[in-house]
Amino acid sequence: VCDDGFDFRAATVACRQLGYTAAITWTHSATYGQGEGPIWLDNVQCGGSEGSLADCIHNGWGISDCHHGEDAGVVCSGQHLPGSPTQATTSGHLGEVSGLSLEEVRLKPILAWAKLSVPVMEGAVEVKLSGHWRQVCDARWTRNNSRVVCGMLGFPREKHVNTSFYRKLWNMKLKDPNSSLKTLIQKNSFWVHRVRCQGTEPHLAHCPIQVTPPAPHQHACPRGLHAIVSCLPSPAFQKGKGRHKTSLGKVLPVRLRAGTHTGEGRVELLRHGQWGTVCDKQWNLVAASVVCRQLGYGTAKQALVGAQMGQGLGPIHMSEVQCTGHEHSLGECHFQDAERSGCQHEADAAVRCHMPHMDFQSQVRLAGGRSPEEGVVEVLVPVQGQLQWG
Repeated sequence: VCDDGFDFRAATVACRQLGYTAAITWTHSATYGQGEGPIWLDNVQCGGSEGSLADCIHNGWGISDCHHGEDAGVVCSGQHLPGSPTQATTSGHLGEVSGLSLEEVRLKPILAWAKLSVPVMEGAVEVKLSGHWRQVCDARWTRNNSRVVCGMLGFPREKHVNTSFYRKLWNMKLKDPNSSLKTLIQKNSFWVHRVRCQGTEPHLAHCPIQVTPPAPHQHACPRGLHAIVSCLPSPAFQKGKGRHKTSLGKVLPVRLRAGTHTGEGRVELLRHGQWGTVCDKQWNLVAASVVCRQLGYGTAKQALVGAQMGQGLGPIHMSEVQCTGHEHSLGECHFQDAERSGCQHEADAAVRCHMPHMDFQSQVRLAGGRSPEEGVVEVLVPVQGQLQWG
């Protein structure tokens, strides 16, 4: 679709046709990369209520004086229309385990300081399986498992946690006659039996998981304690601490460009004094996760190919990037010079990273608008010890 005449009303129709409730914005000049094949629609003019772009006024199918450098793009809201089919991406469902759908992972804070922490950085691991939250047994739990969980929650690394205090709290709850914990832990449906990660996986879908014990009638968690994970955020996501640059010696600096949100964009790195891009040949989640962690985020939700975050300028520094997942920076991975591989900027690689949940949604609102999507921007800030909107 050519960007001539394309506007927010056309974007609204496109997003609703795709099953989303609304459009956030639209883009021009092939922001998300140039398409291939014919340009079917040009000078699209929509009222905003049409059921599809085909119902809008346009030049006619295939009648266009545009080139793919003028391809239109849209950014849709994350909310789906009721009854519309949802497309699972690498950032959505974690995968199928023993016929059960692994949907989400979270940390349930136990200690008082952890409950007040934003983002939540320490707590018991919980996995959502087919609509129900389960605790993960701590038997044979490793730091590799913790590293993967932290990465999914938007943290670049994990840290050691002393579980002896958690064991004391657990035992106290078991002795409490009013607590239902003693009954719950006897049920295998309360537990995920075992997780075995190598630490390089982008998310738990890539780790072997045993939901139930291999032997029938065996208890899923004989020791009866949940796995505890503690994550280390980058300074940018710690309250009261701003961004700061650290000296990383010979590490090649990386940055993300042209993304709509923080933590996504076209991958660019500084090499030989010039910022350049990365070719998408063999680009995958492992390499994308190295980039995300280097920038202080978690693992990668998506490794994007085909200049989906727009085409860069200048040199293409890398091609056929191969990472193990243990690297601290993209420059440590094995790669080929892009000149030999014949890459063009149409193949620039990009990423979307897992980000920590900062609860910003509850601190910003739109007031006085005709609909929830418009209004005066107000923020919630502490004033003389009390939170006030203004």
